[in-house]
Amino acid sequence: MPAALPSSKVRIGLGSVPHDDLGGYVDACEEAGVDSVWLPDFPSADDVDPLVGLAYAAGRTQRLKLGTGVLVLPGRNPMLVAAQLASLAALAPRRVLPTFGVRPVGRRDRGLYPVPGDRAALFDEALVVLRRLLSEPSVTHHGEFFHLDDATVGPRPARPLDLWLGGQAPAALRRIGRLADGWLGAAVTPAEAERCRAGIERAAADAGRAIDDDHYGTNLTLLPPGTSDADRAAVLARTAQRRPDVDPALLVADGWAAARDQVRAFVGVGVTKFVVRPLAPVASWRGFVDQFVAELGPEQT
Repeated sequence: MPAALPSSKVRIGLGSVPHDDLGGYVDACEEAGVDSVWLPDFPSADDVDPLVGLAYAAGRTQRLKLGTGVLVLPGRNPMLVAAQLASLAALAPRRVLPTFGVRPVGRRDRGLYPVPGDRAALFDEALVVLRRLLSEPSVTHHGEFFHLDDATVGPRPARPLDLWLGGQAPAALRRIGRLADGWLGAAVTPAEAERCRAGIERAAADAGRAIDDDHYGTNLTLLPPGTSDADRAAVLARTAQRRPDVDPALLVADGWAAARDQVRAFVGVGVTKFVVRPLAPVASWRGFVDQFVAELGPEQT
């Protein structure tokens, strides 16, 4: 797999936003020149709903990009999601970055998105419906799960939104190659990300498609400086539980220097978009944003 092309733009955004001061946080990101913020889809946690939060952030900012990281699509009506994204794109033109997943990460949330029949098949059809609604003036669709006649949403984006997907299982990689515009990984090493990109490219070629070279990204988890020993141990234990086959130290950057090393390693295998998520408590979010810009800002191109 070739390294990132010279024309590929390295961009680094922030996830894990504070629910109790979202306004102050996005203001700080806008003022500091952060590329993007990404809101997770954790209904049972103390997190702002991603689409509501991004609409709020859009109204406070002019430049900051706004991503979902990631929004569960199966169990949601794709026409309603399309209408919500269209509205967001109207409020924040060229700044909305929708990324979707098949199922919730947390077990507590899994009962909130019931689906009839096969979840993967429904996801595929929902994504097709969503894309058509965001790019066509009128959509008639009669599939296994969804039936629409002359359906429209508005205002449709002047430029079609890029739809990214998460996942790293073989079936997920094939889906991304067939249906998506980009990939956002999670809990992967650079070597694994390289294999994921190769699998996506093969699937895209098989489908007669191509995904842009700079449309490959990953989440990057961080232990901020000052993390206590107890918090560090807890984070590494949770990471090991999620990925027992990998040394958690390879998946969690312990401090800014380790985060820089990870960014460079991923860029070396063609992954150029990053969402940094602090996994331990942050004493001051504004201070954290300033550190983030100083420490990782120079890695952007």
